[in-house]
Amino acid sequence: MAEPERTEPRLRPAPLLFEPTEATADPEHFFDLESIEDPRELLARATELTLAFRAATDRSVEFQAIAAAQLADPRRFDRLTTAAIAERADWTEDYAKKMVEFGRELLRTGTQQ
Repeated sequence: MAEPERTEPRLRPAPLLFEPTEATADPEHFFDLESIEDPRELLARATELTLAFRAATDRSVEFQAIAAAQLADPRRFDRLTTAAIAERADWTEDYAKKMVEFGRELLRTGTQQ
């Protein structure tokens, strides 16, 4: 489920650089981390990637919640039930209800980033 409301400013994640096709075919290759020999540099870059993935996850959860709230909007002629939303998103129905509520809150307060 989504995290509670944040009070600290949102950090800008490190850019996620796309990898060449031939590099992604190698299962051991991950954003070129395996080629970094200096442990300080490796820790720094791996930390940047971790923060970027966390930020991306937070953002995508917010967008999921907004979409769920929009799909469940009773003013829509094609509105979906929470069961239908849960099925589409591979969630439980209880989780879908919570995401719809979270999305409505984001839409009401305009806090999505």
